[in-house]
Amino acid sequence: MSGRRVGFCLSVKKRRRMNLDAFAVFCEGHGVEVVEIDLTQPLVHQGPFDIIVHKLSDVIVDAEHDSQSQQVLANFQSYVSAHPSTVLLDPLPAMTQLLDRFASYQIMSELHKTLRADWGICSPPYLVIHSAGDLPSIQQALMTQGLSFPLICKTRVAHGSLSHEMSLIFSAGGLADIRPPCVLQSFVNHGAVLHKVFVVGDRHFCVERPSLKNFPSGPCDRKTIFFNSHQVSKPESNSDLTALDEQMPCLPPPSSEAVAALVRELRVQLGMALFGVDVIVSIHTHTLTVIDINIFPGYEGVPQFFSSLLSHIKSVLDKQASAGPPAADSPESTQAAGGPSAAPTGL
Repeated sequence: MSGRRVGFCLSVKKRRRMNLDAFAVFCEGHGVEVVEIDLTQPLVHQGPFDIIVHKLSDVIVDAEHDSQSQQVLANFQSYVSAHPSTVLLDPLPAMTQLLDRFASYQIMSELHKTLRADWGICSPPYLVIHSAGDLPSIQQALMTQGLSFPLICKTRVAHGSLSHEMSLIFSAGGLADIRPPCVLQSFVNHGAVLHKVFVVGDRHFCVERPSLKNFPSGPCDRKTIFFNSHQVSKPESNSDLTALDEQMPCLPPPSSEAVAALVRELRVQLGMALFGVDVIVSIHTHTLTVIDINIFPGYEGVPQFFSSLLSHIKSVLDKQASAGPPAADSPESTQAAGGPSAAPTGL
């Protein structure tokens, strides 16, 4: 692995959260050079790179409406296309897909179909709301899709501070509080415990976090609760929303075999190696329930993250070296780091 150059293309905030400087020192001790890529400068002058690890969520989302971001993204894609021996971790189309909850919830629905029989894994019913429309039609759609109150309302775009702004809706009247485009998802009581599954290639780690407390099932006159999911689920959170109102026995932890099956299936479906899955355990059925999928998460609480990431990078590059150099026009040349590529999805 000695002499390899790994480019990191991350926002300032992500570099800080990941502690990229410390990771660079860790890699240096293993003969690997880490380079912080500056997207405002030509990449050709910053390379060559054996592999590029990136989280271009800001750029991808902004490129929907900003010409400068469009150009930055186009320049990055041009560099990658012109350097087929550089591995991209993870494929851009797959990451774009997860930035859109309309698309990621469809993936979760497919998991429900493929993993429920063998592993008892499911996802709550959901409804995509493109525009406000009239409330009676939304109510009818909720009934048709099998959703029940209370409902979690989440923004369509799964990136940025606004993506953490959510609401808990308790009745048909509360539907007036939704701000489309958004996703409505049945709330599942889970004893105020969230299990965050962090994936790094072939390895995964489960970290327990606080979560929303239980609420009575069915519609009620309670006003809509607006909350920030990041604040609620921080390790040190002491929000009133996470405090259980009743004495409740501890739920069993997720089955390690079921979690492993979930990760394997997602790696195949997504074609990615760096992602997170939020899962809960229903207090009524003890069913493992998938409620969200995240791109290149923070990996807080995973002490083995540095060694796991470096190990995965080494594995990817060793596999590429044993396979020989890819053809310049091969579509897999820069898209194979995480597995099969997902189809692009516009936001």
